[in-house]
Amino acid sequence: MQKDSETDRFIINSYKTAIDALAGYLGEAFEIVLHDLSDLDHSIIKIMNGFHSGRKEGAPITDLALVMLEKINKSTHEKADSERFSTYYSKSKYGKPVKSMTMAIFGEKDIAIGLLCINMYLDSPLTSLLQPFSLDDSRVYMAESFINDSDELITRVLEKVKHEVSQDTSILVSQKNKEIITLLYYQGIFKLKNSVKIISENLGISRNTVYMHIRTLENTER
Repeated sequence: MQKDSETDRFIINSYKTAIDALAGYLGEAFEIVLHDLSDLDHSIIKIMNGFHSGRKEGAPITDLALVMLEKINKSTHEKADSERFSTYYSKSKYGKPVKSMTMAIFGEKDIAIGLLCINMYLDSPLTSLLQPFSLDDSRVYMAESFINDSDELITRVLEKVKHEVSQDTSILVSQKNKEIITLLYYQGIFKLKNSVKIISENLGISRNTVYMHIRTLENTER
């Protein structure tokens, strides 16, 4: 099962960052593995928390993963969706219970070129399982808006920025709208569809004025 293009290699390597991110998010109770299927004898090209299984980069594919690949290869494209990932329970080589997820990674020709595997070791100490999700006053908590409507997102961010600018006494009253638009621009709000309309109406200025400030900001980045 050889990768046959630069695109496939790029796709596989792009998952390496996801492995780091998932390990940081889920914590030490989870072993996260990236397999490159071009070399089944040394398929693991990235592994986090490998101490659970004792595996390292360069280790081979598992027998269960091979079975999954056979199912994928024998399926038509119409039937393959149900075979592209699997969740299951198993036991480690030490006899410990594991809940696993294996997801196939497909290349530009819709051929499986890799696997992303997440193994949750159920015998891990409860503190290890809960630690990534526990409240901690020492952590830096970032504000994030979880909403279903982009117009609401625009309005919510606009109100937040307006409040920040209104509290900054170093900004002249005549420059506050310009500063609001600048802050919104660097937060990427103007990439959303109705942003100019909503912001111009909220600030009581014309759309042309908003576009003028945006063009000025764009020119300074060139």
